[in-house]
Order: sequence, then C-alpha cells, then structure tokens
Amino acid sequence: MKNINKNYVLVGLTVFGLGFVYFLASSVVPKVFVTLTKAAPATVISLADSYVLGERLLAKADGVEKCVVNVFIMDATGKGVAGKEVSLEGIEGITPSSKATDKDGKASFSITSMTEGTFTVEASVGGAPMNRSVKVTFRN
Repeated sequence: MKNINKNYVLVGLTVFGLGFVYFLASSVVPKVFVTLTKAAPATVISLADSYVLGERLLAKADGVEKCVVNVFIMDATGKGVAGKEVSLEGIEGITPSSKATDKDGKASFSITSMTEGTFTVEASVGGAPMNRSVKVTFRN
C-alpha cells in the first residue's frame, strides 16, 4: 500500500512540475525576453537621413489658404527622433516657426502668405541647418 501512495505522490509531483515548467515557458520567459530586447528610442540625429517634405506646396496668396511642410528628424537607422526642436524659415507666415518633433520624429508647419511668388523654405534642428529645403508657391 505504501508503494501505491508513493507512486501517486511521484505522479502528482511530476504533473505539477510539468505544469510549472509550461507556465514559465509560456508566460514568464517571453515577457522577460520582450523586456530585455525592446529597442531603445532613437536619440542621435543624422542630418543626412533627415528630410523635409511638402504635403501641400501650392496655395492661394490670401493669407488664409495654407501650404504644409513636414520635417522628419531621423537617426542613422531611419528611426524618428522625438523631442528635437525644429525651425523653419524662408518666408513670413510660418506657424509655428519652431516646433518639437513627435514620437515619429515629425514636425509639421503651416505657411500662409499675402504675397504671390515661389519661396524656398529651409529647416534647421537645434540651430544646425539641415541643408534640406522645399519650395512653396502662393498665387492669386
């Protein structure tokens, strides 16, 4: 009778041990690996990999209609860098004239003008010129 009880105890401990190992393998270990391998946010700017894009480059010269320019600040791997101060210049009517990048490294600017013409708008980040520009045109 003692052997039968001893066998039940061994089978019970084995089942419990296998269940515990399964629990560790299915929930605890993956969470640890995800935590340890999560990519750090980008912090170092690569001006060569950053760019300026016009979303809307033609508008009426009425002081109301807007051209939209987006600046993307990236690191060397092409990942957006958040929290960097971007300035845009080249024409009056840029709002805001300076803006911090979002989590994707994007800063978006609206431009209005009462003056007809084509204007070159240049971006800088943290005071350093990006050597990237875009042309916006205002017509009546």
